[in-house]
Amino acid sequence: MMAIMMEEHLPDAAEVARLVQDVVPGVHAADIRPIGEGGDHASWWVGPDHVARCALDSGGSERLRRELALRELIGDRLGVPVPQSVANGNWARGRAFTLDTRLDGVSAEQRPVPAAGEDDLARLLVGLAQVPVADAEALGVPPEAPRNMPGLLRRASAAAEAVAARGEFDTAWLPRLRVREAEEATAPASLVHNDLKGEHLLVAGDGRISGVLDWTDAVTGDAAEDVAGLAISVGAVAAVRIATAAGFDRGACARALQLARCDTLTLLSDRLSGQDDSPLPLLRTQLRRAWEPTALDGPGQHS
Repeated sequence: MMAIMMEEHLPDAAEVARLVQDVVPGVHAADIRPIGEGGDHASWWVGPDHVARCALDSGGSERLRRELALRELIGDRLGVPVPQSVANGNWARGRAFTLDTRLDGVSAEQRPVPAAGEDDLARLLVGLAQVPVADAEALGVPPEAPRNMPGLLRRASAAAEAVAARGEFDTAWLPRLRVREAEEATAPASLVHNDLKGEHLLVAGDGRISGVLDWTDAVTGDAAEDVAGLAISVGAVAAVRIATAAGFDRGACARALQLARCDTLTLLSDRLSGQDDSPLPLLRTQLRRAWEPTALDGPGQHS
């Protein structure tokens, strides 16, 4: 028997305006502007002060509802702002939405993170480590095992050959991919944002971190994943500096760099072979950041 499925559609500006009119009086469709990001929800600017996010399927709805609960748990613990929901519910049957306060600042992809911002990011990492794992998992945040480093290294090594053949990678960098301390690094599970891309970090005009966005991918697991995210967002050198200030040891920092370097190689290889549609300039920039030479890379590998 053929299943009857609800017709897929995105909310339009008029629909979003109806959803938020009780919270933002006088709002009209002309005040609603799509943010244009992909993923599992549609995002809209709502006037100058709010952001609406609409999940597009049941999985996205589950993650969005979980994010709202998680932000309530962590909001006063991190030392950096997270959005606050001023209204939420369903925009269509079984499909969640939230109307959030809009935080100041611009993406870290558009504005450098100076020393003051690095201090904020170190506080973020410390705050995440202090959130009780049991409290996060009680909200439905899933546990995730640390990624298998030997498997990542094998795939990244193959990707390096493919990317180098296209003139996009210098194979002289490959010794940076294998650092003994990374293989030995272990740490207790903690709450992990798990997607600390530059677009999810807002930087204010004074260089402070004015917001950390999009907690839908949060897990409990390997905190090195967030340091790896910082490596592709602000560079390997700054990421190690931030992680060290937050109390990460040499092994955890080395593991984070390996994660970031493996990911940037494989993502760029996938994009060049047509298996991914991420923006090529961004992937090249992320590769360059993650492969910055650091003191962890050994003699002759750092400036």
